[in-house]
Amino acid sequence: MRFAVALCGLAIGAYGATSTAWEVNGFTDFLKGRLTGLSVSVTGSVQLGPPIRFNTALEQPAVWSIVPAPDHGVYVSTGHQGKVFRVGADGKSSLVWSSVQPEVFALCVDGRGRLYAGTSPNGSVFRIEDGKATELWHSPAKYIWALQAGADDSIYAATGESGQVFRIAPDGKASVYYETGQGNVTSLALAPDGRLYAGTDPNGLLYEIASAGKAVVIYDSSLPEIRAIALAKDGTVYAAGMGGAVSTRSGTAAAAVAATPTVVTALTPTVITVTEAAHAGGSADQSSAVAPASQGQTGVSASSTASTASTGGVVEVSGVEKSAIYRIGPDRMVQTIRSSKEDNVYDLALDGNALLFSTDVHGRVYRLRERETTLLAELADGETTRILKAGETLYAGMSNPGRLFVLGEPGTGPGRYESQVHDSSSVARWGHLQWHGKGSGIVFKTRTGYSTRPDATWSAWSGPLSDAGKALITSPAGRFIQWRAEWPAGSTATVDSVAVPYLPQNTPPVVHSITVTSIVGTNPAKSGANAAAATSAYSITVTDTGEPPAASSSTTASQNVSHLQTTQTQISWQADDADGDKLAYSVYFRAEDEQSWQLIRSRMLENTLLLDPDVFADGRYFFRVVASDTPSNPADLARESELVSTPVLIDNTPPVVTIDAPRRNDAVLDVDVEGEDKTSPLRLCEYSLDTGSWQPIEAVDGVTDSPRERFHLHLEKLRPGEHLLVFRIYDTENNAGLARVLLH
Repeated sequence: MRFAVALCGLAIGAYGATSTAWEVNGFTDFLKGRLTGLSVSVTGSVQLGPPIRFNTALEQPAVWSIVPAPDHGVYVSTGHQGKVFRVGADGKSSLVWSSVQPEVFALCVDGRGRLYAGTSPNGSVFRIEDGKATELWHSPAKYIWALQAGADDSIYAATGESGQVFRIAPDGKASVYYETGQGNVTSLALAPDGRLYAGTDPNGLLYEIASAGKAVVIYDSSLPEIRAIALAKDGTVYAAGMGGAVSTRSGTAAAAVAATPTVVTALTPTVITVTEAAHAGGSADQSSAVAPASQGQTGVSASSTASTASTGGVVEVSGVEKSAIYRIGPDRMVQTIRSSKEDNVYDLALDGNALLFSTDVHGRVYRLRERETTLLAELADGETTRILKAGETLYAGMSNPGRLFVLGEPGTGPGRYESQVHDSSSVARWGHLQWHGKGSGIVFKTRTGYSTRPDATWSAWSGPLSDAGKALITSPAGRFIQWRAEWPAGSTATVDSVAVPYLPQNTPPVVHSITVTSIVGTNPAKSGANAAAATSAYSITVTDTGEPPAASSSTTASQNVSHLQTTQTQISWQADDADGDKLAYSVYFRAEDEQSWQLIRSRMLENTLLLDPDVFADGRYFFRVVASDTPSNPADLARESELVSTPVLIDNTPPVVTIDAPRRNDAVLDVDVEGEDKTSPLRLCEYSLDTGSWQPIEAVDGVTDSPRERFHLHLEKLRPGEHLLVFRIYDTENNAGLARVLLH
């Protein structure tokens, strides 16, 4: 099945001419879908994986521990009712023991096949034989996080909140084997030579304990908790660190809770809060404690939010390392062989020269061999908190709710892959489904809809697509699409990539704004504030909302383009196309009193147009910009949109300045001046005597703001002789009219 099918033409109706394709390929892409009975190799090849032989529901919220039973079954401990089950090779479960404590976090089996269970929060270790449980040891610590059977039938217990490892003799006498100084000892593993390895919280230290009271730290993790440990035959130590995304809201580790024995857990990530129940022979002290962040990482309680708030709780920090797997060689060389910001690693198990690990995303189980990761199985929604490889059988314990899975031989069951939903951004028509791989027998199906998540409004799954040459997608046009691939049992076929070609509906472009700007040059005759006003550009913008921008002191309702100081008038606009099509623009204008639009320029690829203002007579004008996606679509399928500017006032004519006959009486001069502009209001009148500096004059009526104004100049102490008097009047468009008079 090594092929690729060409996309047939789909240019019909309002659909664009440019097809695209949604491709799924590579390990990361395939992990975004949902897998049943399938594995994904590090190279991104999907094939049949180990099927689920049975899925045993335990009717409990969480699975905390799995250990092998002597008769080829397994023992499973659960929370939050403190029950221990035996699950046989046939998948049937039976209740072995029910504790008075709500949590049984730890189990182990000694060399004689006897089962031990560690309860919390009133930490005790029980020996269970013939259906009867006997308390072997009552711990001074609140929590029993892990148990490990020794070679001499002794039991090692990892505890919290004291952070101690105890050694319990067969007769029940216990002693502190090692004091870590940490809050919790969260994991244990025993090497054949008697060395005990212990992982801790909250500083993520991994200890190698050679004998009572003698230990070294072989790794100091940047993550707060060493969650699981696996020991290889060559002396290599594997450790899983987690809790990197957990940040406590409060430094307080304990809080008051109700006296009724209960367990509540916070949603991802979770802190488990437990209330002590009455211990046999003692009384409940009604105190509570907060477990390591990972130990209760199952959101099984509806009241978790309130519980977390009352205990200080945790928050999850995104974008940081959540978990990691470390390899510590016999020479103590440490390598981080996997790090993740997306999932938490809960447990480790060795399978020959490969390392298996479980996560909290879709209950996934991975195989890691020589730093290459393979998705071995995806079990279901929930967290795979424990895995156990016993002989050729792989067990997986899942929480939310508590279940036990047993995986069979790869390829012996059917498989199915369901892709994520793809958004084509607009209504689309579909081409021929394309896939690459090896082998045959895989059947594809598709479905489409208009909602983000598939629901009753979506189309039904299509008929099977198995012939690569005739794999036209028959699902109706829609915005969203999803595909599914099905493998029959025993198939050796693989899929490396899948592509869904489609033709999106052509979306019209959008013109967002039009800006008309006058570019003003410097007038050497001006100085000070007048020069600054003359050299500044004036602009006004109209947007696609139909509302003008907020007014300021430098803008009016109309656009104004000056003449004498303006070198060019610039029209610019902003437009885009949701399909990414290339756009062409046409620019039009019309006078305020006209009905027809006149074309200035067509099929422009730029979004700026420069014009000489002299091409327009004085008056008010509108500008229109039409955007079309014709460069990327045939004419009959192209779409366009337009936007019209606010009125633009073009004034190229300066005011007319008229000077009445001066009236001079010795050293006193009076002169009247009139300014008039046909288009714009006047804004400034100024005079210069004998080429001196310009001096402003205000209108006779007090404000210079009308198209016609009179001004009066009164001068005293005018020296005898001739004088040159020049008047200059500006309109609001910076056009200047001048007149002069010679005084005798």
